[in-house]
Amino acid sequence: MQAVATIHPLSVTDAACFVDLELSDPLARERDLIVAVEAISVNPVDCKQRMAKPRDAGAPRVLGYDAAGVVQAVGTGVTLFKPGDRVFYAGDVTRPGTNSGLHAVDERIVGHMPASLDFASAAALPLTAITAWEGLFDRLKVSAPPHAQPRKSLLVIGGAGGVGSMAIQLAAKVAGLSVIATASRPESAQWCRALGATAIADHAGDLVASVRAVGHQQVDYVLLLNDAQRNFAPAAELLAPQGGICSVLRVDGLLDVAPLMGKSCSLSWEFMFTRPAKVTADMIEQHYLLNEVARLVDQGVIRTTVSHVLAPINAANLRQAHAMVEGGRSIGKVVLKGWGQARGRLV
Repeated sequence: MQAVATIHPLSVTDAACFVDLELSDPLARERDLIVAVEAISVNPVDCKQRMAKPRDAGAPRVLGYDAAGVVQAVGTGVTLFKPGDRVFYAGDVTRPGTNSGLHAVDERIVGHMPASLDFASAAALPLTAITAWEGLFDRLKVSAPPHAQPRKSLLVIGGAGGVGSMAIQLAAKVAGLSVIATASRPESAQWCRALGATAIADHAGDLVASVRAVGHQQVDYVLLLNDAQRNFAPAAELLAPQGGICSVLRVDGLLDVAPLMGKSCSLSWEFMFTRPAKVTADMIEQHYLLNEVARLVDQGVIRTTVSHVLAPINAANLRQAHAMVEGGRSIGKVVLKGWGQARGRLV
């Protein structure tokens, strides 16, 4: 099968950071699907994994944690899908990634693709939709559908990125929250408003002052998607009593969580690979979650967040996509679709 791999941890400024290869086709485990990958998207985790120290130096690593495609074969224990089904999913960080023509994935973390979308549009959704959904509904315990009056509020710090783009939609259009999104440029602010944000603040300066300037003295929930070390303290200050903060970001230093205690506030982390990587008892929840996301898309409640599409899937275009994501100024999701001719072969 065709694949794009990384051999050594290299910067995107190095043309050798990705290579086109031919690899052996994957074999299905009992509950695996073998998917013919039609489109993939790039997330910040892809960039981090590219630069991570490999366990086996010099061996090719296939990255990628978003895909849309068609089921080609199924394992002996599969019950949720059949060959020919169109699917989308975010994969498992402990297994080979989706930057390959064929990919093996456990059926319990795969959803039926939205019928109204093409492969490229669908590939933009899984990782960010799962992260935003789990962050809101599993970690922060946001009610869906809404029942609280007056309407509760959510601050999304980093609204125009992939996860922020999905979180704004799910919070505003599914949970009925009033959403304040942070954005530092006019085009990203416009993007957030179009997705359902009712107010825009700026995380580049005084976040507390900026949020209060748009009419919110405090907020009930915070999704921390940008610079946790810098933005945690202002998020904690803005948080209302009995509110919650959910972060998707690694923190290398110490956080002063004392301000949360007097307000009985919670702090949680969301890592969407926890369920598949730890094979949790509720791992199949990601299957149900993605099916619900597909239903919401097909009903026009939420939409894909694809903003750039590159073709075909090859080393040069994947390098360009990683550069766009690492640049920190991309809005929505960068997607690659279709396969070109591989230029190398690994025996």
